[in-house]
Amino acid sequence: MNNASDPFPSPHSEPPITAFSDQRSRLYDKMARDLEEHGPAFLKGGETSQSLSLSDLFELRNGAVTPILKAANPPVRANVLYLSPEFAKPISEVVKEIFLPYFDGVIWFQNTSIYHFSMFHASHHLTPVMATDSEIEDEVNAVKQVAEAICPLKIVLDRVVLTSTGVLLGCWQVISGTDPAEIRAKLRNALPRAPEKQLYDPVLLHTSFARLLGRPKLSSEETKKPFDQLGFFHELVARVNDKIRGFEATVSELWFVEEYDVLALALNGRMKTRRFHLGCSGDRNHST
Repeated sequence: MNNASDPFPSPHSEPPITAFSDQRSRLYDKMARDLEEHGPAFLKGGETSQSLSLSDLFELRNGAVTPILKAANPPVRANVLYLSPEFAKPISEVVKEIFLPYFDGVIWFQNTSIYHFSMFHASHHLTPVMATDSEIEDEVNAVKQVAEAICPLKIVLDRVVLTSTGVLLGCWQVISGTDPAEIRAKLRNALPRAPEKQLYDPVLLHTSFARLLGRPKLSSEETKKPFDQLGFFHELVARVNDKIRGFEATVSELWFVEEYDVLALALNGRMKTRRFHLGCSGDRNHST
């Protein structure tokens, strides 16, 4: 682990080459091409990765971005790995430093106290799975057992990408610990009633850093030149990558979250969280 005074080490630890890491690299390559292939749809009011319109999620009021909180009926039941503020804050500071001068008033930053990696849904908005209180408690206990078995992850930031829908994502690789694909498989086994179709690729390990909701504010110097929209966004993302690519972090908690508002984890909505430490009791061969 790097120390707090130097959170962006160089050179950084290289993740081992595995079938999962190779799949992740190809997936991240594809995600990085998304903006090039589809253009900045968020400037026209695009959709999120969960097929929800950005205009349904945020409003711009008095120069500030305000989330539009809507009750989730039924509540979404999400299992996420947690990234502590120790690691989230230095990342967020870099993102703000680079993006805020251009997007003040039209950018939503992920709350650094709830940076997370979506793993597996026991119920989501596309396929709601109704559950009684006792059934939810059974799910919680099953997830707790999964957490006790899997090992903490040491991870490295592979790259930052900006999607065509305006979401700035951190895409991570695993140095050691239980791979996300294996975690999802264990959660699938522990939660047999969960939707067959999940929201994300099994190998994906990503965090949302920010969401762009409008056009950049350019200086008078910049407005004198022809504006290369894609080039502008690529340059900002490259600057973020120059600063935080290779950032290392440790993940040691799995959360079971009931989101009472739509996208509560992303929008600071109402939620109930159960936090479990990763115990590594059943996965010793993955320990650091």
